Amino acid sequence: MTVSSTTTKVSYSGNGSTTVFAYTFKIFAAAEITVIIRDATGTETVKSLTTHFTLSNIGVDGGGNVTFGSAPASGETVVLIRNTPNTQTLDLVENDPFLSS
Repeated sequence: MTVSSTTTKVSYSGNGSTTVFAYTFKIFAAAEITVIIRDATGTETVKSLTTHFTLSNIGVDGGGNVTFGSAPASGETVVLIRNTPNTQTLDLVENDPFLSS
């Protein structure tokens, strides 16, 4: 799997009325995004999928939207972080020629 975007985080200011916030990076599963609300004092609270928000466009190159059930208040910051696992699914044999094809 190749991830072509170097953007791993976006932040937005809450205003008490906006419930939809765009994430601009590709995720392959819902578990690959962390949604945090940071209050005015800097305290961060991780939000839960389906309990606090829903996701759209999982697997789409341009990203999608995080939609909250209730709008983050003024003074709060919405932080969306991509946390794609760094795994290698190809088993390479030691000292074996690796052909480019």
